[in-house]
Amino acid sequence: MNLSRATLDLWVGAFVAIGIAAIIFLALKVGNLVNIASSPGYRLEARFDNIGGLKLRAPAKAAGVVVGRVERIKLDPNTYQAVVTIKVDNDFVFTADTIASILTSGLLGEVYIGLDAGGDTKMLADGGKIAKTQSAVVLEKLIGQFLLDKAAPGPGADKAASEPATAAQAAAGKAASERKGK
Repeated sequence: MNLSRATLDLWVGAFVAIGIAAIIFLALKVGNLVNIASSPGYRLEARFDNIGGLKLRAPAKAAGVVVGRVERIKLDPNTYQAVVTIKVDNDFVFTADTIASILTSGLLGEVYIGLDAGGDTKMLADGGKIAKTQSAVVLEKLIGQFLLDKAAPGPGADKAASEPATAAQAAAGKAASERKGK
């Protein structure tokens, strides 16, 4: 099988082009910038005090299953809360008492919205508002609060340290008086 140089160059070029297209497609897919199976859906709105690292196109999951994506994030100028619009696939419906939480998969993993349906019989429709929300846990804040609590013992520290000794002395005195009474 004797291929000419031009034919061989054409085949190599085609494989290189296919490889580059595959890499671009995978990069867009990993970045949540393309969704081939974009099904129609309805929009729900949730308000959070802190959204952490939540980004556009982040998944919304119920029981670990992706049921929608974050479509819009804005700041309410009156309440200074983040207003998140979630586009949920029509295949999934949620109750009016659904709880929306901002969660992270793993320590440095992706940030997503977890939806936990309640027991209400009324369902959320297009444009519905999720009333119960739980904001993101910001690790830096937790570490800062922990370190500050450990560094500053507080005003009742001396009293708390002396209370066990006082309680032990009172118990010993009570036991001694009971023995004398017998």
